[in-house]
Amino acid sequence: MSSIGSGVREIRVHTDTEHRVIYIAKFEEAIYVLHAFVKKTPKTAKKDIDLASRRLNELLILRKDKK
Repeated sequence: MSSIGSGVREIRVHTDTEHRVIYIAKFEEAIYVLHAFVKKTPKTAKKDIDLASRRLNELLILRKDKK
């Protein structure tokens, strides 16, 4: 999911419905889940991409402040 940010990945869970988990695992202290949702259309909704992007930005700010 490079549209969200560098290192961001997506897990796709195929069941009766489609689930997605957007996460980043490039930091040694943790894997951060940015967003998880049920996917209802073939294309990922802009609101879901925007939410994951906002959460990534907030995470990067928090990590920078802790240094």
